Amino acid sequence: MNVLDEIVADQLRTDLPELAAGDTVRVSAKVVEGNRERIQVFEGVVMRLRGGGITRSITVRRIASGVGVERTFKVNSPRIERIEVIRHGQVRRAQLYFLRKRVGKAATLRERRPKAQAGGAPAAGSKTKARGSKAKTTAAKAEASAPPVEASGGQASRATPDSKA
Repeated sequence: MNVLDEIVADQLRTDLPELAAGDTVRVSAKVVEGNRERIQVFEGVVMRLRGGGITRSITVRRIASGVGVERTFKVNSPRIERIEVIRHGQVRRAQLYFLRKRVGKAATLRERRPKAQAGGAPAAGSKTKARGSKAKTTAAKAEASAPPVEASGGQASRATPDSKA
């Protein structure tokens, strides 16, 4: 490792979340106005990520008063207070320039589903339906492994039509 790499390694930030194109983020940046310094929050969709290491930057787009506004932030800059990921969007491209032509609901992206759990079970809240003969055998195995339902204390169930209460 040469001297330049050591200097760069000291300035890389470790407190940043995992970012990807399509994520909705809230970037808190320090802004200097005259002799005062304040934090300005910019919330929007990550259109692209560029560079690596110390030169990594993100371009964030949002609609403000009906006008599209894009800002590019150097991720490792000391002027960036923090970056929060609000939601992860599901996209199939690295650069989302197609969002520039879209307005309103058409510019929204689907949310990325959480990864499936180990063992083949669907993640909590996912709406997957099992289909086909394999699904029938899986359902039959699940019923067979379920504990049997017994009446408590030998009393008759109230759901039967011939029981007298």
